Amino acid sequence: QVQLQESGGGSVQAGGSLRLSCAASGYTYSTYCMVWFRQAPGKEREGVAAISANAFRTWYADSVKGRFTISRDNAKNTLYLQMNSLKPEDTGMYYCAAVVFNCGLRPRQEYDYWGQGTQVTVSS
Repeated sequence: QVQLQESGGGSVQAGGSLRLSCAASGYTYSTYCMVWFRQAPGKEREGVAAISANAFRTWYADSVKGRFTISRDNAKNTLYLQMNSLKPEDTGMYYCAAVVFNCGLRPRQEYDYWGQGTQVTVSS
């Protein structure tokens, strides 16, 4: 069965860094667009970064441009999100998701597979 397992979340102070990972199994990872979403308490889930299947293209939400970097290792079926210069407003549950068509920061209902999430908390 398809599994997406996030890891790497935690609590950091503002200005710190974290690296999230998402291990995929049960489908042909290398043919899927991968995306990181996040959801803060009381807010809608939002896409923050996306990467095409071949890693040639990336997309970022304006709120994270210049601070976050999405990458993938298709040999390891793993997706990453390097988060630098973290701010309290980056706090939330971070999810990875996969879709085979229409790569980019798409509405959440368009994604085929989801992980369970990893919590990121940034204190001021």
